[in-house]
Amino acid sequence: MNDTIRLTGVRARGHHGVFDHERADGQDFVVDVAVELDARAASGSDDLDATVHYGVLAEQVVAEIERDPVDLIETLAERIAAVVLTHGAALATEVTVHKPQAPITVPFTDVSITIRRSRVDSVADGSAA
Repeated sequence: MNDTIRLTGVRARGHHGVFDHERADGQDFVVDVAVELDARAASGSDDLDATVHYGVLAEQVVAEIERDPVDLIETLAERIAAVVLTHGAALATEVTVHKPQAPITVPFTDVSITIRRSRVDSVADGSAA
């Protein structure tokens, strides 16, 4: 059984998208992250180093949103998942990237992608240790 740390609604401005105006003007992106871990060591020792520091993780998510633009929110979600899995205590992650200002021609509330990645996935495809 795994435990979960959740960050919900991390918001930052990015310049992602396939259209020139998205790259030039930017827009807000909202990210939800769930990190699976075994929290017993951290709770037993009361040691921050034995868990995922959610404040640091939130800053890393913002940095990923703000860095070099990509065309697809799928690519952004993948980058964020890779960052989550650099944390030693993280076993798996679910990342949702919301693009509430997407250039869609009909009324809508939100568009998002949710991906799930685990340390096992990263090792299998060679992207992490």
